[in-house]
Amino acid sequence: MPKMSVGLAMILLIIGNIVAVFSDALIKTLSEDIAVYQFVFFRQLTAVLLLIPFCLTSSRKSLVDGLKWHAVRGHIWLLGVIFMVYAINAMPLATANAIFYAAPLIMLPMAMLWFQEKLTVHSVAAGIFGFVGVLIVIRPTQLDWAAIAALIVAFTLAANNLLIRKLPKHQTVFQTLLLTNLVGMPASLGLVVWEGKPWDFAPLLTAAGSTLFILIYAGFCVLAYRSGEASKIASAEYSGLIGAVVVGLIWFDEIPDIGMAIGTAFIILPLLWLAKVEAKNKRLAKQANAEPTNAQQDVDNSLAKPFLATNTSGV
Repeated sequence: MPKMSVGLAMILLIIGNIVAVFSDALIKTLSEDIAVYQFVFFRQLTAVLLLIPFCLTSSRKSLVDGLKWHAVRGHIWLLGVIFMVYAINAMPLATANAIFYAAPLIMLPMAMLWFQEKLTVHSVAAGIFGFVGVLIVIRPTQLDWAAIAALIVAFTLAANNLLIRKLPKHQTVFQTLLLTNLVGMPASLGLVVWEGKPWDFAPLLTAAGSTLFILIYAGFCVLAYRSGEASKIASAEYSGLIGAVVVGLIWFDEIPDIGMAIGTAFIILPLLWLAKVEAKNKRLAKQANAEPTNAQQDVDNSLAKPFLATNTSGV
């Protein structure tokens, strides 16, 4: 896959995060006594059913390549979805999403430790300002179980996005998403049996809708993080907070206050600044690469003139 620009990768993440908000909103419509593990299993099942038609022409070898890393990501994803259901049902939509968006900040040290990425001052600053915005939004007075669940989700999102690097490059986005859900189904089915609640297929349609939105998000993440440096584009994940505020207001009457507005500004403005800095750095790099060529041409021309003059004199 060709390496895409930082700007395009960030745009994909922004769109993906806004779409993902609707998946969270559907989860929030579930009743409090929902069988959580059944719902998670339904999400995986519907994801597999949605993705299989796009993978029918894939060879068996193509699907089993990198199975170890798909298994790791699939079980991390499963853990994250379970805690996501708990967190979203216990907290306002925007507040839960604000904590989820600690993932880009978590990705910065992870990328440095796992892949030896060099953290630029600009990417670190954008991540810190974004996290300050998250803290302004949630104004935590105590760390309850719902906030802990949301933080676990943030860690699973960060790990999953970074582990995309370990997946085979030749696999398509559809194959990647299919395997991520398929390898986690035995574990989720085991949790359903352990939960011991009678089967209830009423939430199946909600699970299918939530799955569709989250697959779009996950697909964009695969495209973005496979093609761009995580430390430079991760801050774009914060953009979905605006979508969470709007959806929470319209769908659940969750009225944002001035703190939410200030926190959102802390989150979004660094994104715009980081994109501008990266564009400037890219332009300067191109100029630096072009200057030696021009300088070499000048030297060649200056040497060529005496040579031609000598030949003209007949020597």
